[in-house]
Amino acid sequence: MAVAPVVTDVELGLAEVVWHNAERDPDHAQFVRPDPDPRSWPVRRSGQGATTVTCRQFRDDVQAVARGLVAAGLQPGDRVGLMSRTRYEWTLVDYALWSVGAVTVPVYDTSSADQLSWILADSGAVACVVETAEHAATLDGLRGALPALAHTWQIDAGDLIRLAGAGRAVDVGQVQARRRHVSAGDIATIVYTSGTTGRPKGCVLTHGNIALDVGNATAALPQLFHSGASTVLFLPLAHAFARLVQVGMVCTRATMVHSADIGGVLNQLRRYRPTFVLAVPRVFEKIYDRARRKAADGHRGWLFTIADRVAVRYSRALDTRAGPRPPLRLAHLVCDVLLYRKLRAALGGRCRAAIVGGAPLGERLAHFFRGAGLTVVEGYGLTETSPALTANTPTAMRIGTVGRPLPGVEIAIADDGEILARGPVVFPGYWNNAEATRETFTDGWLRTGDLGDLDDDGYLRVTGRKKDIIVTAAGKNVAPAPIEDQVRADPLVSQCVLIGDGRPYLVALVTVDPQAWPRWRAAHGHPDASVSDLRDSPALRAAIQNAIDRANRAVSHAEQIKKFRVLPRDLTETDGELTPTLKVRRAVVQERYAADIDALYGGH
Repeated sequence: MAVAPVVTDVELGLAEVVWHNAERDPDHAQFVRPDPDPRSWPVRRSGQGATTVTCRQFRDDVQAVARGLVAAGLQPGDRVGLMSRTRYEWTLVDYALWSVGAVTVPVYDTSSADQLSWILADSGAVACVVETAEHAATLDGLRGALPALAHTWQIDAGDLIRLAGAGRAVDVGQVQARRRHVSAGDIATIVYTSGTTGRPKGCVLTHGNIALDVGNATAALPQLFHSGASTVLFLPLAHAFARLVQVGMVCTRATMVHSADIGGVLNQLRRYRPTFVLAVPRVFEKIYDRARRKAADGHRGWLFTIADRVAVRYSRALDTRAGPRPPLRLAHLVCDVLLYRKLRAALGGRCRAAIVGGAPLGERLAHFFRGAGLTVVEGYGLTETSPALTANTPTAMRIGTVGRPLPGVEIAIADDGEILARGPVVFPGYWNNAEATRETFTDGWLRTGDLGDLDDDGYLRVTGRKKDIIVTAAGKNVAPAPIEDQVRADPLVSQCVLIGDGRPYLVALVTVDPQAWPRWRAAHGHPDASVSDLRDSPALRAAIQNAIDRANRAVSHAEQIKKFRVLPRDLTETDGELTPTLKVRRAVVQERYAADIDALYGGH
């Protein structure tokens, strides 16, 4: 068991810090709004381009919307849906709701009508803030199934401005009284898990849950979270990981840039030059693959290969007592001049650290980035744990693990290898689902559903999801994630889904990376062909087989992939095959491609 003492005490609600920041450092830049639309929320200075929101201005904005919510009749404890991309107004509404004692119910902006209807109905939401006219139209079509829904406000239609206008009739003292009445035990948010199977469950998180988690996470990472730090946030704020960073930035008065345009995030990074970034592992995989392709296109693939090896060797040497030897230091210096600096420049030039969450990052990739001058801080947690449980830190890092428990968190490993957690960051239960809550706890411990182990120094290693474990016909237990990660390390591969539960051997469904495909098909004389056209071609199958062979060399015979099938297209969130955090919905994939799976097993 690993345990650390609590270092943070929490009594007040999450919105209190907004007023504290405005008094302590009113002119400090709390947010930067890239190219804001004054029709959605007023811009305080004329001209085009980004605008800065100070701590004082943020407090005034929060207070204005909060007064509007009171004027609309919102009561403490009322649930309010929030469906939008990552933008300033998301954070503004979140804190305005908290300041009047209401409960934020985040909804991914990509959610279907059925998902939106379920979340609003299950939570009993009395109001919903949406971003676009499309969202508003979807919600209008659901009105009959949502009798409790009394208000809808559309950000892009200027409804927040009108809401604030109506709030001018409400005395500021009413908001102040509401805010000060919020305590640590009150519900702050109900976050519905995106889930890979079944209906989403609403995780109830209190103000105390989140404040304790953020307070201890930021204390453990002072190099990242401080008043001189900045980040560009492009992950959806409906995800608990991004929400933790949002609250952490406000609590430490660090500067945050909201970026709704994921496709243009590299331009935003170069423009705003953050001191750290956060992303899911797939983002770092794509940065690596893009750098490798760019080097190959410039006939410098050989240089990237050398620099890759040097970075990994250098990072591994940092973990030894002797450290990197002089020849390795010299090679690292040369590679830094020729390649690593360009890689860091793509992130703005000032970024020397990154936080990764949502899924495990491959050990080799973590070594590569650290060797290239970007320390990737990997942690672990669940929506049910507010969300962070453990974290590596720049001063206490063990690559290949997800770090040690944060203060106040206890971690244990059950007899079957499941990771158990306990502490004040663990949620009180699921909304309207006592049965699921009972099933999630064992003798006061939260059953995470993940498998792992603790080393002698208290570092946690996650080995897979318990429900994803494949039991072959021979009784062999296989965790698919490590093998899939090995295959996905190939630049031509986007996704790899291992199959084999109750089967005689393991097979894989593989998709081709859309960004790598044009270059590959052109090099093989098929400039206009689709993956569907060529998925059975010997050349493509040979390329994927090479990736499979490399993965097979890293595992035991029973864990090796015996056959594979190239799917006609990549897996997407739009088609329901990926969650919003890019995790594979295995049940959906297996059902959709059942014919391909059956073909791989032939007569077995």
